[in-house]
Amino acid sequence: MNEIVLPKQLNNAKASTGASFGEEKMEAISRATPSKVDNDFGRALDKDPIGLNRSYPENFVVNDAYKASMPDLQNGPSSLIKGSKTAIQHVGISNFRLPLKWRTRSGESLALETSVTGSVSLEASKKGINMSRIMRSFYKYADTPFDLETAGQILKSYLDDLESFDARLQLSFRYPMLKRSLRSNLEGYQYYDVAYEVIRKGKSSTKIMHFDYVYSSTCPCSLELSEHARNSRGQIATPHSQRSVARISAVIEEDKAIWVEDLVDLCLKAIPTETQVMVKREDEQAFAELNGSNPIFVEDAVRLIYAALDEVSHIGDFRVIASHQESLHSHDAVSILTKGSTFEQVSYDHRMFASLYHVG
Repeated sequence: MNEIVLPKQLNNAKASTGASFGEEKMEAISRATPSKVDNDFGRALDKDPIGLNRSYPENFVVNDAYKASMPDLQNGPSSLIKGSKTAIQHVGISNFRLPLKWRTRSGESLALETSVTGSVSLEASKKGINMSRIMRSFYKYADTPFDLETAGQILKSYLDDLESFDARLQLSFRYPMLKRSLRSNLEGYQYYDVAYEVIRKGKSSTKIMHFDYVYSSTCPCSLELSEHARNSRGQIATPHSQRSVARISAVIEEDKAIWVEDLVDLCLKAIPTETQVMVKREDEQAFAELNGSNPIFVEDAVRLIYAALDEVSHIGDFRVIASHQESLHSHDAVSILTKGSTFEQVSYDHRMFASLYHVG
């Protein structure tokens, strides 16, 4: 075995051998360096040691016979199932995006980017589903104006294709509406987060509309305390207010329709302090006056919207979630109010209230 040369020994060797050590070193490097590059090296990479082609076959065409020979693990026997052989409530796709044409209350259509979540139930004896069938279902309706009825048709389409019993479809998008400022008459687009959901369980079908309404909430207690300081001590004080969000989820009765514009009107009537798009000085003053005229606790918010929803005959069960994202406190004030059994829950997703934050 050759002796390992340590730094100190290396120095000694250099001292004892002089110029000859450098010559020997250069000769060793020369022996270790290839004298030429193999011109066939790139072509050699295309061939696997066992004869497999490593170049993409651009001209290869799949015929019926070849397709029939391809393995399909998801439709394989139950012996391929890993883990517990039990039924799965929901399996499918989430956040599949495509532009869809949405019907408006005025009869026009808006092309909006839409996020799709679609799922079906899976029997205990089945390995899996062909998820691409869910996506392909949408392209059959590519030129069809969408609404809750269209969503129901698509749900039935991929439910039949996948031979399942239960299914769920949710379509999420941001809906623009042109809004006028309070006093300057400027106009700008307000965007509303909306989701249409269709649930099929056996022979029963449920249609749900989800909608976020963003408003300003002025604390009634803070308003009274500010007025007290002004009146009793001549001290200027400002009541605290904050951006707030109400999330409405409402069951739409069969063969009935409710438009995004309908829910906007309903919320504006219940809580008129919607956040503004275009603002000049006169609009800012008007908004301060509007907030001062409509102070509201989070408990008030859910009850006011509850009362408005309860008057709409073609809305069934519903839920209202409100979050007042406090400027006084380092925490938020939240409230949930439901009607009917559809939205009753023992446990809530721990990220639910965090999802109510609307950021630019």
